[in-house]
Amino acid sequence: MQFIDLGAQYRRLRPSIDQAIFRVLEHGQYIMGPEIEELEQKLSELIGGGHCICCSSGTDALLMPLLAASIGPGDAVFTTPFTFFASPEVVALAGATPVFADIRRDTYNIDPEALAAVIERTLRQGKLRPRAIIAVDLFGTCADYDALNALADQHGLLLIEDAAQAFGARYRGRTAPGLAPVGATSFFPAKPLGCYGDGGAIFTPDTDLAERLRSIRVHGQGDDRYNNVRIGLNGRMDTLQAAILLQKLTVYQDEIERRQEVARRYLLNLEGVLPRLPTVPEECLSVFAQFCVESEKRSEIQAALKQENIPTAVYYHKPMHLLDAFRHLGGREGDFPVAEAAAKRIFALPFHPYLEPSEIDRICQIIRQV
Repeated sequence: MQFIDLGAQYRRLRPSIDQAIFRVLEHGQYIMGPEIEELEQKLSELIGGGHCICCSSGTDALLMPLLAASIGPGDAVFTTPFTFFASPEVVALAGATPVFADIRRDTYNIDPEALAAVIERTLRQGKLRPRAIIAVDLFGTCADYDALNALADQHGLLLIEDAAQAFGARYRGRTAPGLAPVGATSFFPAKPLGCYGDGGAIFTPDTDLAERLRSIRVHGQGDDRYNNVRIGLNGRMDTLQAAILLQKLTVYQDEIERRQEVARRYLLNLEGVLPRLPTVPEECLSVFAQFCVESEKRSEIQAALKQENIPTAVYYHKPMHLLDAFRHLGGREGDFPVAEAAAKRIFALPFHPYLEPSEIDRICQIIRQV
């Protein structure tokens, strides 16, 4: 059994994907070919308009807005301790300091009330300048953007939506990652919408910011490739990845609907069996990048599933403030109790749009036995 079955998706799309790849090989524009602009237009339309800037990875999609806003040494960027490393990593890469706020127990997303308290504390201490918030839409479910946008406006902070796991998710009728002044997503193969390599995209309604981002994407170039007006990156997306994503977009809405069916079957099977199942707020539609549950018997359940050749994964073993890479920030156990409690019990079950009902039932039967 596959944890994420990319092969099943490819078999469904094989003729169109193969033809799309062949067209790129024929025209030979492997970097910034015509498929890039076509993909940017279609992605922008899907989230409701604005500018889309495709780039080389989800990590660069988070880093580039920080560079565009000149965020750096002495600046504080607030984010969650319960996320993939890239979310706070880009803050450090920009030279700024990641400052963490604890998560909500139900969605695992950053808690706006905890964040408000951390912002106030940072202002009182006066050691760092509050500049931005990176909110993560974890496991495919959007954070609380009404509250987060209000906080950002109150304190004059740039709000960046990290929708690496949530492209196409919904919040109060709007589509991620179009829920903040800047949104970012990843097209890593295992994401709900993934390519066959690395890729990412940035979204913003701000035309001036979009132009700065396009410049940063290509080494900070100006009106020609040898007139560099700022420090940038080699952040371009390969044309082949854009061609693949264009084909995957044709079935993406259907795959989101299939994800809802898979989630419903899991929830029906596991209700009352495990102490914590995925919670999707009423105002949200999740794309379920992962299906994460919790149990005190995590190790036993994982071992029983492994014995039946059923893979599982843990997102995330250790919150960010306890990682060696951020040891210099002085984080200690007990700083973020909600995130730390989740890390000790959480694990993810196989989940993808092509998971068969019989496979779900088998997984759940083993869990019930444990």
